[in-house]
Amino acid sequence: MKILLHTCCAPCSAAIIEYLLQRKIRPVLFYFNPNIYPREEYEIRKNECIRYARQSGLEIIDGDYDHNLWLENISGLEKEPERGKRCVECFRMRLSVTAFLANEKKFDTIATTLASSRWKNLEQIAEAGREAVAPYSNLTFWNKNWRKEGLSERRNILLKENGFYNQNYCGCEFSIRKT
Repeated sequence: MKILLHTCCAPCSAAIIEYLLQRKIRPVLFYFNPNIYPREEYEIRKNECIRYARQSGLEIIDGDYDHNLWLENISGLEKEPERGKRCVECFRMRLSVTAFLANEKKFDTIATTLASSRWKNLEQIAEAGREAVAPYSNLTFWNKNWRKEGLSERRNILLKENGFYNQNYCGCEFSIRKT
């Protein structure tokens, strides 16, 4: 399996990466998250992913950060609740770019670490993944529930072992919790 793994953050990625490596699958990581706000938050999360990729001996591709393009993409959905239509459009954008890159670079599978996040709706992610690969006959979306098989528990262990920065919101300014 030649897999391009869309990676949202190190805490959500670590257990998945470990799972894949234990099964002799060496993913290439793709950090593409123009939804993350502010830019400083984006850089912190990206640097944690780069650090873990290097520690794991994996290649990581850094996608462009164009938050304004992301805002245009979700325009009109700013007041949607978490797990609402805004999230669906965000997943579609990120996974479509992932699929496009995967096709260009001759991968046969894409997956996303979004499917491990407690903040996300798994069916929305699966739908966006299936749509993303639909234009490419050579590409498959690996629709796996990365929360099962002890991976959620392992995520928490790896978070502590690696001293990862652990955010308390999904990433976009509309998901920041008002305290």
